[in-house]
Amino acid sequence: MRRFTLRTGIRWKIALAIAAVGALVTIALSLVVHSAARVSMLESAREVQLERVQFISRNADAGRKPPMGAKLNDPELPSDLRQKAQSGRRGTYIQERPGGLPEVWAAVPLGNGQVLSLHTQFRESDNLLPDLDRALVIGGLAAVIAGSALGVLIGGQISRRLRKAAAAAQRVAHGDPDVRVRDAVGGVVRDETDDLARAVDAMADALQQRLEAERRVTADIAHELRTPVTGLLTAAELLPPGRPTELVRDRAQALRALVEDVLEVARLDSASERAELQDVALGEFVSRRVRSLMPEATVRVVADEIVSTDPRRLERILGNLLANAARYGQPPVQVDVEGRVVRVRDHGPGFPEALLREGPSRFRTGSTDRAGVGHGLGLTIAEGQARVLGARLTFRNVAAPGGPDRTAPPAGGPGAAAGAVAVLWLPEHAPTATGSFPVLQLPPG
Repeated sequence: MRRFTLRTGIRWKIALAIAAVGALVTIALSLVVHSAARVSMLESAREVQLERVQFISRNADAGRKPPMGAKLNDPELPSDLRQKAQSGRRGTYIQERPGGLPEVWAAVPLGNGQVLSLHTQFRESDNLLPDLDRALVIGGLAAVIAGSALGVLIGGQISRRLRKAAAAAQRVAHGDPDVRVRDAVGGVVRDETDDLARAVDAMADALQQRLEAERRVTADIAHELRTPVTGLLTAAELLPPGRPTELVRDRAQALRALVEDVLEVARLDSASERAELQDVALGEFVSRRVRSLMPEATVRVVADEIVSTDPRRLERILGNLLANAARYGQPPVQVDVEGRVVRVRDHGPGFPEALLREGPSRFRTGSTDRAGVGHGLGLTIAEGQARVLGARLTFRNVAAPGGPDRTAPPAGGPGAAAGAVAVLWLPEHAPTATGSFPVLQLPPG
């Protein structure tokens, strides 16, 4: 079961965290301040109530009738306060009423053994509590908003640095060895982002050195193999005619083709290849090359266009795509030219799933028969030559009739792949400038 994930930016996470912490702190402080203020006001109300009842008691001792609100021996007087007054002590008492306002009692003993008491409701509207609560709410909201804005600013700065680091790392992953993540991050402040950038730079340098060493070893081995392979082909030509001689010549030719392909891959990996650009009519060029490379293939020019490209490298790409279609696909093979796009389609089982997912891989043909022809470098070379041209080479499968196009072949059954399609997307502008004047190749006649 696929788990749902919510993608959010780090700036909003930081802002949300600061807002949440600010809200919690504000609520806690507001409760503490409200409670402390209420207790303080209740204590003040008790003192005022006690002063009032003492003043009234002096008049009562003089024989005057207690004013309105004061009572003698009030039956509603709380028992604790009554017992305290009967023992000859004065006191106050806060009587809480569920759902209502508390009442402030004050009682003093009189000389004739009676108890004089006074009680009034503690009205919050008559004091500063509502204003205090309002000020706490406004201050808390202001603190949360200010904290959130500060979190957005801080998080935005961190997010920008991380995005720059990610973009630089992507460029490194796409083969740009001159990019340094630390330089891309920039900034005066030093934090964990700089540590991450330095670690990525160190990893990229180590990986680049390892790849360069492997490329040099591969190129050196291929160069060293050239001479003995050439001698092997020469010796094979001297053998007497026969089936064993044909087998030796065939394997020697395959070995020489492998050595040449390995050398070409090494040159493409070194990123030192440059395109020799010419202006060519793409439809006419592709038609002539396909007729010479695979006469049985059909060519359809939907829209022709003059493109600036390297004819030799473009022919190499076409040759490898047609060879792959003939080797692993099934006829008919169809080549379509539409503007700057060239499509090569066969009607075989389609590309392997690993190739569609990861791209062409060296020495992997997708065939389980390792005794067959091919060494899995054709599409790798085609993709490398496309990079030199500034073009893009993509691969997909075509579903059987009744099903949609697929990016990966299913494991049999309805909707199985009914052909492989390789698409070459030539760029609108030339990738390099060689300094030579472009040569316009026009169709004859």
